[in-house]
Amino acid sequence: MTSEQVKVNVEKALDEIRPFLQSDGGDISLLSIEDNDTLVKVQLQGACVGCSVNQMTLKSGVEMTIKKYAPQIEHVLNIEV
Repeated sequence: MTSEQVKVNVEKALDEIRPFLQSDGGDISLLSIEDNDTLVKVQLQGACVGCSVNQMTLKSGVEMTIKKYAPQIEHVLNIEV
């Protein structure tokens, strides 16, 4: 799978997750894919930023869905600004 295909698949995963985040007043954006397409950096936005369960959301929802679309991804990090 090329880097471009990985990016497309990660975006598909985020598109699947986004409606759930938006229904709670949040959102997510892709910042980068690094380390030979094994690390995804995202940014949780809106209500997700201060949410007490955002790490759980990141691991059980976001990371799991991204890995479903792009199995070579090993880690998903939320980069806070």
